[in-house]
Amino acid sequence: MKPWPLVAALLTVLAAPAFFVFESLPAGIALLALGLVAAWLADRPEGGLSARPSLLRDLSLIAIGLAIVRLIPLAAELDDWAMVRFALALGGAVAVPYLISRFVYRDRATGFPWRGGLPWRALHWSWLAGVLVLGWLILPFYFISSGVYENWPVVDSPELIARLFVGVGAVGIWDELFFICTVFAVLLRHFPAWLANLMQAVVFVSFLWELGYRAWGPLLTIPFALVQGVIFLRTRSLGYVVTVHLLFDAVVFAVLVHAHNPALFDIFPTAP
Repeated sequence: MKPWPLVAALLTVLAAPAFFVFESLPAGIALLALGLVAAWLADRPEGGLSARPSLLRDLSLIAIGLAIVRLIPLAAELDDWAMVRFALALGGAVAVPYLISRFVYRDRATGFPWRGGLPWRALHWSWLAGVLVLGWLILPFYFISSGVYENWPVVDSPELIARLFVGVGAVGIWDELFFICTVFAVLLRHFPAWLANLMQAVVFVSFLWELGYRAWGPLLTIPFALVQGVIFLRTRSLGYVVTVHLLFDAVVFAVLVHAHNPALFDIFPTAP
């Protein structure tokens, strides 16, 4: 593997922790700019025209998505304007790269293969059940013992609980649309699957950190991001990875409600 493509991709994905973990806008912008310059260098043909997809174009899709997400603060809020803000920014981070890829670059680097063409077998259904069990065992301890549930607003009314349910589910779906169907799909055009998966996990986990999964949250979110990448590789089914994510997020929702209202969803093993 030549160095410039890897350098370009690493610089681009490292903009995510700069933006969302260290919350440094200048560092994030600088990393994106350097990544795109390195991609331009990587695209220069040697001895003739190259038939490879343009790394500059592909990484620009990731850069555009990250820049759009960075336009808003990612602290979890449930008021009307916050939900509109999230919908516009996160929706734009998926839609704009897709539209640019399809109608400007005309190469369809991103896409949303909902079914994947294969039926769900016993292993698929077993994993869905396993996600619920693992979430029930692990998530209450994580959220309550670390106190990170306080990164989400108090939900002490039916309306706020409903808003939390919608918000958690919507962000979960968006995670797969952006991190898997955009970032991972683009990186797979240029790198081995294992390397592309590691790089998409960097972006995935960085976003979740600012969203509220802090303390020792990366010990959970890193494996989750990598497993989601592997599942997508095996199934090529957005529908399946979204189902996995929504089941996990259903447990997240119930734990957050329980943490703020111990009498509700009192079905979990709680932290000491």
